[in-house]
Amino acid sequence: MSTLQDQRRIVVGVDGSSEAVEAVRWAAAEAARRGAGLRLVTAVEWLDRPTVGAPVPGYSVADRLFELAATGLEEAETAAKEVVPDVAIGRETVVGFPVAVLASESRGAGLLVVGAGQGGRIASALAGSTAVGVATHAACPVVVVRGEDHGSTAPVVVGVDASPRGEAVLAFAFEAAAERGVPLVAVHTWGDPPGDARTAPMWSELVADAERDVAESLAGWGEKYPDLPVRRIVSHSSPARRLRELSEEAQLVVVGSRGHGELVGLILGSVSNAMVHGAACPVAVVRPTRP
Repeated sequence: MSTLQDQRRIVVGVDGSSEAVEAVRWAAAEAARRGAGLRLVTAVEWLDRPTVGAPVPGYSVADRLFELAATGLEEAETAAKEVVPDVAIGRETVVGFPVAVLASESRGAGLLVVGAGQGGRIASALAGSTAVGVATHAACPVVVVRGEDHGSTAPVVVGVDASPRGEAVLAFAFEAAAERGVPLVAVHTWGDPPGDARTAPMWSELVADAERDVAESLAGWGEKYPDLPVRRIVSHSSPARRLRELSEEAQLVVVGSRGHGELVGLILGSVSNAMVHGAACPVAVVRPTRP
């Protein structure tokens, strides 16, 4: 049974890369905002064979990997404390495949953080495909740290799925914006409008319905966060393209791991996948609310 402390804890995947260090720095700042602790985890795939030219008889690839893992965790802890000196930190090297290890670590955690395109010194390096796998299988929200730091006043952007299952995504986005004291930009996108003039009235009606649905989806959250500025965008464009454009001036983009309702593009493997690989700022991937 997970404790409240476990549920607030932020888990960070570490592999000795510079991308992982940036993820740790981001997670440390987030831990300070949440009053949470950090758990730094390195996954090492078990290799039980001698190293060619090993300096010590019996010295194995596994021995070397565990040494590198320990060094990476020490460097990660140092980086975290440079951001927040008094942050509570635990660290561990776990034998197993990265996606499976981090998915297991996500159970009971409040947030899982990885770097984008990690390719560090150990065999279980968190490559971009691993970040997608973690975002797909994690039991808690996942943040993939990538892109540039656009400053502490930059907005949070959220892709809005105007259905009840999008509530978890909105909850994460509203809280993230409120914690940072910045505006929230809520985006609902459509495909490009048809060129046939005969369908224009129907299209206008659909757009009006979408705007109403988005307003209704946000209404309850506006009551909960009355002082939070919210900008609504209903856009005739590709979801991935529009969110990518907005990420260039955002400090965080929030998307769902699977899409439901009108914004069916917000699924991991399409829009979420595109954002994990191409956003200009960190991306939070949140599991939708179950019916």
